[in-house]
Amino acid sequence: MPGGRVWPRITVVTPSFNQSSFIEETIRSVLLQGYPDLQYVVMDGGSTDGSVEIIRKYSRWIDYWTSGPDGGQSAAINRGLEIGTGDFAAWINSDDMLFPNALFHHATRIGFNEGTVYIGQCAYLDVHGRITRMHRSRIRTLEELLRVPEVWRQGGNIVQPEVLFPRQLALRVGGLDVNNHYSMDYDLWGRFLIAGACFQCTDVPFGMLRSHRDQKTTDGLRTTESLVRTALKLLEQADGLSGSTRETIEMELRAYLAEYPEKHWKKSGRLARIGLPRSLVIRIRSALKILRLR
Repeated sequence: MPGGRVWPRITVVTPSFNQSSFIEETIRSVLLQGYPDLQYVVMDGGSTDGSVEIIRKYSRWIDYWTSGPDGGQSAAINRGLEIGTGDFAAWINSDDMLFPNALFHHATRIGFNEGTVYIGQCAYLDVHGRITRMHRSRIRTLEELLRVPEVWRQGGNIVQPEVLFPRQLALRVGGLDVNNHYSMDYDLWGRFLIAGACFQCTDVPFGMLRSHRDQKTTDGLRTTESLVRTALKLLEQADGLSGSTRETIEMELRAYLAEYPEKHWKKSGRLARIGLPRSLVIRIRSALKILRLR
């Protein structure tokens, strides 16, 4: 690094399962980073769609990879972090990418401080890989993270591929919750903050998040319910907040959880939005679906 400093090792973990349409772009985005001390770990869950053949094609440049039953995405990421030896780590899902030269630019422009979680910028991609917009988080404290309606859902959220974190910190807080399938990244950021980590938002384009219809996050209702329940769990563990702040946040979260299903329903289509009875809307949609299949 400039000034004669040592390049910290960075471990990048990619969990993979049946994403052959995207995984080659993911792998290349990591391997072409040009970072001097990069360790790449690919954990495939036993794909049957050609993903393994793509991984094998790049195996000489991948430090470790395996394919087989893995207990799910979170378990695979945790195992990858345990296998890794990096000072810092990131995980890039097999339908997402690292921004070109992200690691090099972070190292030379921002640097590394022990105990700091870095949040760069994230490019949102369409299914064809075209950038539709750039995102920058504004979360720096646990209180901001827990204010889901006012901060997280108003564009201040943390997009998972934009995060670079101390690997040992992730292991120390227990890694990802393997029983949390919709908000495990949010839960991890919360436990980082509870453990005393410093969050630093940077201007470095770091991750690239691809939007497509097969993503879990397209299920807005389940994602929101998981997010809010995780926030309530983290709130119980948050010793650094005043009693009044805790009460306010809990009230806001419970109100949001109660109101969201109706808001979600009204956003589900024109018939719901104009206020037709739900039972009628469901019958009309079912009929239209049958007609389209004929």
